[in-house]
Amino acid sequence: MELLKIHGVGDARLDPYERPAAGPKDVVVKMKACGICGSDLSYIKIGGIPTPGTITALGHEGAGEVLEVGADVKGISVGQPVIINPMVTVGNIGSGGPEGAFTQELLVRGAQLGESILPIPEGIPYDIAAMCEPLAVAMHGVNRMEVKAGDKVVVFGCGPIGLGMILWLIDRGITDLVALDLAPERRERALALGARAALDPTKINLREELVKYHGEVPSYGRVGIGTDAFIDAAGAPNILGDVIPIAKFHSRFVITAAYMKPIEVPLGRMLTSEMTITTAMGYPTEMPEVIAAMPRLKDKIASMISHHLPLSQVMEGLKIAATPQSAKVMIQIDETPTTGR
Repeated sequence: MELLKIHGVGDARLDPYERPAAGPKDVVVKMKACGICGSDLSYIKIGGIPTPGTITALGHEGAGEVLEVGADVKGISVGQPVIINPMVTVGNIGSGGPEGAFTQELLVRGAQLGESILPIPEGIPYDIAAMCEPLAVAMHGVNRMEVKAGDKVVVFGCGPIGLGMILWLIDRGITDLVALDLAPERRERALALGARAALDPTKINLREELVKYHGEVPSYGRVGIGTDAFIDAAGAPNILGDVIPIAKFHSRFVITAAYMKPIEVPLGRMLTSEMTITTAMGYPTEMPEVIAAMPRLKDKIASMISHHLPLSQVMEGLKIAATPQSAKVMIQIDETPTTGR
């Protein structure tokens, strides 16, 4: 077997791997699909987590078939198609623990049905199932926006997480949605998911364009744009500074992008808008809701996957995932059909 690991700054390798034996509380999953996450690319860039130079196993967006079940594990059976929730795994899979999902067989320590191990709905392909983790991140960001049907929304960034946010917003009746991204391919995907407009932020005056779509409203002695909520899945340092001066009274701004350096925030301008700025991290409760929606939304979810590659080509997949032309790069672990049941 093999396992994708970080060995240093910019140094990721598909290493030979011998899986540890499963204990009575563990489950082994024969991996079928695992998505490449922007976090994986960040971990490689900094040289491992929690600190540079730490050998780090990668892969946390995984789905597969149960291969072994420990004697003390309840409710999980051999042959069952499952999704792994890495946030609640004992081994912190793919994010600093000893195991990662870019491998043929994944040991899930202390496995529990409904927590670290979640069943795949009947008829859902493994690549769609592996989208659960990024879609849960996107749903949590949308939940933090506290928007309702009919609200006006702006999404900065149309990578996999931003596209997931667009999917959930449209699904919840947010049709007046403007997306912004540098890449034409990603803007096209945003439009296909239902965005009203998809714009290149480097080629527009943000206020003028948003006024066209969302109008203007009186806002505590000045005029703000009519956007109810903004969400940042891009991480460009200018975004918050561009939005605050034009935001209307009591609008909301949610940050899901990871900022590695401090940014300037024009707090003085916020006094006249009482704008709320908050953040969203992970998916504390969202995975079951994402899984329940998969049968209904599987075609839209499939449209968010731009590339399929075998595990043997995962290094090429990492390069593709780092380009703005890609959406989700999905690694197929074996050569069997990618059907969950």
